[in-house]
This record gives sequence, structure tokens and C-alpha cells, in this order.
Amino acid sequence: MRVSFFLLAFLIISCKSKPDIELEQYKNQGEVLYTKYCSNCHQKDGSGLGLLYPPINKSDFIDNNFGEVICIMRYGKSTPTVVNGKTFNQPMKGVTALTDLDVAEIATYIYNTWDRSRGIVKVDEVAAQMNNCKQE
Repeated sequence: MRVSFFLLAFLIISCKSKPDIELEQYKNQGEVLYTKYCSNCHQKDGSGLGLLYPPINKSDFIDNNFGEVICIMRYGKSTPTVVNGKTFNQPMKGVTALTDLDVAEIATYIYNTWDRSRGIVKVDEVAAQMNNCKQE
């Protein structure tokens, strides 16, 4: 019974395409990084923390400001942010130690969780966006 379970699991995994496997890897690592760097303020479920820290789950800001979200992860944001009609004044410190790959993985997690299905956020897409960031 045990051998057949592992064989079945192997067959299911081996049936996935390379892009599906890559998306799953990015999303899984992104969840680890999100938990480490983001969930303390934005919460594990992305619900935010009152009027201190905005939600990521069901957030019009996240949905409509992809490029800015990428920049904020590394460089932070000191000006108010309006999310779902509510103003959040708490500055967000960026995490300058995040690599482009880290940001791509966190973005892949955020943009493929909580009823979103954007697909993989590639490292070269993040790198290109970082060149356009306005640091506050």
C-alpha cells in the first residue's frame, strides 16, 4: 500500500508541466518569505491589522498597482496608502535585503492567493520594474 501511494504521488507530480511546477515552486517559496517578512503586519491571511496595516487579501491597491507593489517590497512607502477606500498612514519599511528572486516569489504568492490567479511573476519582470521605482 505504501509503495503504491508514493508511486501514485510521483505519477501525479510528473504529469505537471514545467510552468506549473515553476509556479508551484515560486508560490511555495513566496509563502515562506511572505510569512517571514510580511505577515507580522499584513497577517498570515492577508487581512491587515485594523487601520494600521492594510490588507493584501481583497485589496484594490494590490490588484491595481502591480509595479508599485513590487517597489514597495524592497524600498517601502512613507506616504499614505488608500486601500478599499480607507487611508493607511503607517509607513511601510521596505526590505532592502530582498533579492529580485525573493520579490518575484513573494509577488507570485500574493498574486496567486486569495482568489487571484495572475501566474508566475518572473525575476526579469521584477528586475525591470526595480529600474522604475521611485524611492521615497
